[in-house]
Amino acid sequence: MDETLRRSLIREHRSLDELFGRFLAAASAGDPEAALEAIGLFDDELRRHTASEEDSVLPAPEGRRLVPDAEAGDASRLHRELRLEHVQVRELAAMIRRLLEQKRDLEGARRLAPNLARRWDAHTAREERELLAPD
Repeated sequence: MDETLRRSLIREHRSLDELFGRFLAAASAGDPEAALEAIGLFDDELRRHTASEEDSVLPAPEGRRLVPDAEAGDASRLHRELRLEHVQVRELAAMIRRLLEQKRDLEGARRLAPNLARRWDAHTAREERELLAPD
């Protein structure tokens, strides 16, 4: 992988971490408007970032299925699993955003936040360790 691309993707991960931290701070402070603004920024940037990775780094799975075949190679399996993780974190971010946009449900958003935090952290750690590690 090109070193410039690798560093750029890792910087984007840290930037997304900061955006999510802004959401957590606003939610903890009981500020639904600031929490909505922060999760909106996180969600928009997450969608842009994951689309970019899927276009430039993760080859499209054979047969367009995310579940790997039993005989899939390690690289194919990793790429499919990372794509599936993208779907999961995008859906959680969108759920939090919808709770705040449609219902102003700050408590519901707070309840989902730890799940998103765990999945996002595990995903970026794995991606950086298994996909973006320097050769």
